[in-house]
Order: sequence, then structure tokens, then C-alpha cells
Amino acid sequence: MTCYESTFIIKQDVSTQVISEIIDNFASLVEKLGGILVKKEYWGLRTLAYTIKKNRKGHYVMLAIESDKSDIIKNLERMYNIDEKIIRHLTVKVDSLDGEPSIMMHTTKRDTEIAE
Repeated sequence: MTCYESTFIIKQDVSTQVISEIIDNFASLVEKLGGILVKKEYWGLRTLAYTIKKNRKGHYVMLAIESDKSDIIKNLERMYNIDEKIIRHLTVKVDSLDGEPSIMMHTTKRDTEIAE
């Protein structure tokens, strides 16, 4: 099976309920097209490196996908382009996927000190 990591950014003014609906819609799309969703991660609201479509912040989401069909990625990226709430997306092919949380999900000591 071929492994992919698909990351997309949702506009900053979208509510948390709508964000969870968007994530669930893309997850169900992957499964409906015959792919296996290994994990889905919401990385939170983060500041963008530069302004994208008048947005300075965005909600980051990552989906880890396994599939034998390349059509899944084509359809997924087509849906990213159609959805107006998605401001950027990137899908990369990776060698392997693990079920462990990614490094973006780990809070470092420095992050917790800043939050306090």
C-alpha cells in the first residue's frame, strides 16, 4: 500500500463545530473511496508564516492515509480546492505511517512555559 500525509489549513474564522464537520467529511470521503485513514490530527490554530487570502492564522489538520488507488488523492485534492474554507493544502507520499501522534501533537516544555 502507498502511504500519504495530507495536511490542510482551514480559515481562522471558522467555528470548532464546522472544523470537526470538515475533518469528518474528508475522513469519510477517504474511506468511501476505498482508502484507509490511519490517523487524523487537529494541530490547532497557528500563525501563518505569511498572509494567505487575507488570513494571518489558520487551523491545521493532518490526515494519514493508506491506499492502493491514486484516484483517492486526486479526488481529495479536488475537494480541497472546491471548499472555500480551505486556504492551503499539501499531500505528500511517505515511506511508512505509524499510529503514534506526530511531533506536532507533542507540547514541548517551552510551549507550556509560554502558556503560563
